[in-house]
Amino acid sequence: MSNHTLYLIQSNYAATAQTLEQLAQIYTLGDQVVLMGEAVLQLEHSFLQNLPKIYMLENDAELLTQPLSVQVKLLDFADFADLCLGFNRCISMK
Repeated sequence: MSNHTLYLIQSNYAATAQTLEQLAQIYTLGDQVVLMGEAVLQLEHSFLQNLPKIYMLENDAELLTQPLSVQVKLLDFADFADLCLGFNRCISMK
């Protein structure tokens, strides 16, 4: 189990940029980020562009019109559950 933190970004579209700015202040190398719901629409945010990997649910990725970059890993619900179980800390940011 990882001692790093898994951040679930679940804010609505209008609030996601501010949420990502807050995350940029506390994120440490080894932490992981899952974009959920309308938050996936902020995929081009500068903070996210610097991350080696970003997770999102397959269902939420359907909101996007642009092709996904190689740093995006799509998860089905079973993969998402496995990812969550791999972390000691899971924080939801709305």
